[in-house]
Amino acid sequence: MSTRLSNGGRLVNKAKPVEFQFNGKRMKGYEGDTLASALLANDQMLVGRSFKYHRPRGIVASGGEEPNALVNLGQGGKFEPNQRVTTTELFDGLYATSQNHWPSLEFDVGAINTHFSRFLPAGFYYKMFMFPRPFWKHVYEPFIRQSAGLGKAPKERDADTYEHFYHFTDVLVIGGGIAGLAAALEAAQSGLKVTIFEQSHHWGGRAVVDGAEIDGKSAEDWVKDAVQTLEGMDNVTIRTRTMGAGVYDHGYVLGYERLTDHCPDQDGPRHRLWRIRATQIITATGAIERPLSFAGNDIPGVMLAAAVRDYVVNWGVSIGDRTVVVTNNDDAYRTAIALVDAGLSVPAIIDARTDGAGPLADAARAKGIRVEMGKGIAKVKGGKRVEGVAICLQAGEGAVIEEIKCDAVAMSGGWSPVVHLWSHCGGKLIWDEAQAMFRPDPSRAPTGDKGQPFVAAAGTANGNLRTAAVLEDAVAQAKAAVKAAGGKPKAGKAPAGSDAEEGAISPVWLMPQGAPIQLRMKSWLDFQNDVKVSDVQLAAREGFESVEHAKRYTTLGMATDQGKLSNINGLAILSDALDQAIPQTGTTTFRPPYTPISMGSIGGEARDELFQPIRKMPMHGWHEANGADFEPVGHWRRPYAFVRSGESVHDAVMREVKNTRANLGLLDASTLGKLIVKGPDAGKFLDMMYTNMMSTLKPGKCRYGLMCNENGFLIDDGVVARIDEDTFLCHTTTGGAERIHAWMEDWLQCEWWDWQVYVTNATEQFAQVAVVGPNARKVLEKLGGMDVSKESIAFMEWKDGQIGGFTARVYRISFSGELSYEIAVPASQGRAFWDALLAAGEEFGVMPYGTECLHIMRAEKGFIMIGDETDGTVIPQDLNMQWAISKKKEDYLGKRAQERSYMASADRWKLVGLETLDGSVIPDGAYAPAPGNNANGQRNVQGRVTSTYFSPTLGRGIAMGLVHKGPDRMGDVIEFTKGDGTFVKAKIVDQVFYDKDGEKQNV
Repeated sequence: MSTRLSNGGRLVNKAKPVEFQFNGKRMKGYEGDTLASALLANDQMLVGRSFKYHRPRGIVASGGEEPNALVNLGQGGKFEPNQRVTTTELFDGLYATSQNHWPSLEFDVGAINTHFSRFLPAGFYYKMFMFPRPFWKHVYEPFIRQSAGLGKAPKERDADTYEHFYHFTDVLVIGGGIAGLAAALEAAQSGLKVTIFEQSHHWGGRAVVDGAEIDGKSAEDWVKDAVQTLEGMDNVTIRTRTMGAGVYDHGYVLGYERLTDHCPDQDGPRHRLWRIRATQIITATGAIERPLSFAGNDIPGVMLAAAVRDYVVNWGVSIGDRTVVVTNNDDAYRTAIALVDAGLSVPAIIDARTDGAGPLADAARAKGIRVEMGKGIAKVKGGKRVEGVAICLQAGEGAVIEEIKCDAVAMSGGWSPVVHLWSHCGGKLIWDEAQAMFRPDPSRAPTGDKGQPFVAAAGTANGNLRTAAVLEDAVAQAKAAVKAAGGKPKAGKAPAGSDAEEGAISPVWLMPQGAPIQLRMKSWLDFQNDVKVSDVQLAAREGFESVEHAKRYTTLGMATDQGKLSNINGLAILSDALDQAIPQTGTTTFRPPYTPISMGSIGGEARDELFQPIRKMPMHGWHEANGADFEPVGHWRRPYAFVRSGESVHDAVMREVKNTRANLGLLDASTLGKLIVKGPDAGKFLDMMYTNMMSTLKPGKCRYGLMCNENGFLIDDGVVARIDEDTFLCHTTTGGAERIHAWMEDWLQCEWWDWQVYVTNATEQFAQVAVVGPNARKVLEKLGGMDVSKESIAFMEWKDGQIGGFTARVYRISFSGELSYEIAVPASQGRAFWDALLAAGEEFGVMPYGTECLHIMRAEKGFIMIGDETDGTVIPQDLNMQWAISKKKEDYLGKRAQERSYMASADRWKLVGLETLDGSVIPDGAYAPAPGNNANGQRNVQGRVTSTYFSPTLGRGIAMGLVHKGPDRMGDVIEFTKGDGTFVKAKIVDQVFYDKDGEKQNV
């Protein structure tokens, strides 16, 4: 049975006992325990069930590679499923329950699946769930949905908080073992900014457990000194409980820090997501021990040899009184020696190699441990825990030559460097035949925008398994990283490391090598998804020769551990089945995150009222205090109308339109997007972005522009002002600022990366007020300052100056058809400027107006609105806006698409004005039916309404719409649906209803 040892446990504080619950059972552990070590100390070998067959599952590993021991953690708002017990630090009051079973962990009805395993091989669902077809909806789908998933979804709101943290560093070291510490020390001596992450709460990695020596000290003492030195350096940021989750282009790295998981009562965020830009990245992420494939290798009590050693040394926990060690390499001998030194029994070391064991084997024999060379395990005896092993010849077919009673098995199939972070951004691997591992290929490292490597692997992660080689490699990689980051590396040697000599590994992918089908069907590769050796061999026979195809057919490596223990063994089995070398088979794709991260950390602060923050204009407070009826426009809240006491919203809109046409109106236009495009190639860039020519625009002038996507469809519009030879200010729609900014950046970064253009979003830097109406010029002249006469600022011009003591940029543009100035001032002065306009405009009948008044006035003028007249299928030609398409330039985004025959056809719906014969308002979005039915039996349509309003200026309903060949049908009368089964007749007219010649806006 597993138990707590009286001695050992360098990470636990036995002076501080901790109580916790597992499946309602109260247990005890110590401060410093993981949930895994505490469960094992309480002899809780069975911790879960596998996904497919519901087989008993125990703890296999001691770190993030653990595939089996996933639990539901916490209660209520603290509940979270699928938490690894091996990385969960124990705290007082911890509450955990096992998952994927019913009705209980000990007695799981789902375990019946294991008796039908021969009928449920790899890919059975692709065949079984096909027929009979009616079964899918009523039998198969409900069954699959009921069976799908691991753990339970939380039902209550998350009680914790999370945050994002932005960080910039010259050299980022990921991994706090001896390689990471040595690399960080070396890099930090150059004076560069260095950051080092360690995913666990302790430093040193395997070297401390395995008893290596560094510079004449024990590894543990050297690690303490190294950490103390780093902590004392001002240019070093050092973090534990922080995982390097993913490496991306341009030195972008995600880090995942668990701040309060180990002390949930502490105030502050639970997790922090680091968003890092690093000039150089060193991945010192170590290696993962591989399991061996033999019958019964999934029974609780069968564990990785290094994990058994970890539990003894780090936490003082024995996995069993009698542990059989099975291996193909020398490292597992360390586990046998550690167990004997702890007073435990090792009945035998089963070594698959016929010879070649090094000094560690001699040391084991000297301690009285029986060593059997050339042997393997035919099968493990037991059900819910190990009871014994049957020994066979490794070269044979599994004939049992001896049975050994034991209650634990420590297995070691060699080591695989953790190459995930190296591979995330394109780093390639090579197969190391001598060490039976894939390791990073230094000649094919992830590269930056100029082709320079920006990620380096160091130490064990780079395929170095000996202490001396680990330290030498780490220092060499750090020197190279410092130089690449622009620093000057210090002269000096690497720390001197030493450990026991080791014999060569013998690649063993199946035990015994000639195992018959009966044993292969019980030899597990993926413990969580129940993928067996026989499953991979079946996939090969059925033609799934690509490792990616075999992965998906068998689900090998698709569990929550993403194949950390199973992938190499699985692709080796696949290679053997295909009779090809392992490098020819290759590996599956490594994708971030390295281990799962919480959804809360991804969201960060974006929850509750911060999930989608309401953006407020500088004058928002005034609007709230003066009856604004707000409407959402993107993330902004804009006044729809300013409603006075005793009037309806409709009445308010009518009042605002009339007053603006007759006197003076003020519109808060601060939300309009303002993108500054700057650089020597800015004009060329905007010529590609807009349909018309922008490079010929003179400084001080404005031009209206249309923007299309590559399919030719209209996506945004706005006025572009040229500030100087290299600078343009592009206005966008309110809801389009961020989208168009991203659109521009996409083209600049991915297509025209060599153009000298920079784009910044300055929307929130300015407050902008439209001063509109016959009295607009009068109020500005009263405020005093710059000359705003027609001669000084003509229509579609702009000037900088002073208005009423405010620094302002004045644009003579109009979206209403009236005399209009749009005036931009610094956002901090927006409210004061608004107040000054209201005070000065009192004698001129000033009245603020909202977006609905704006829409009515623009519709009276026939101006389009993105999102009303456009729907993602409309091109400028459909809106009769050929005048906004340059015939002088060779190309713009969407030009070729618009030249396709369907786009250029005259047989399209085009924009027209619509006047109802009875003066009523056509319902918004109404369709105009046409004679006949389409192929689906639906009535044909010939048009639809895009904008419709009652015009107080004209005293009647007006509308715009897209009608089949509309401009060619002026004067025709067509019917539109009203939604209640009746129709309204409307005449097709010009879309400009008011001041067609534009006399009012040009005064």
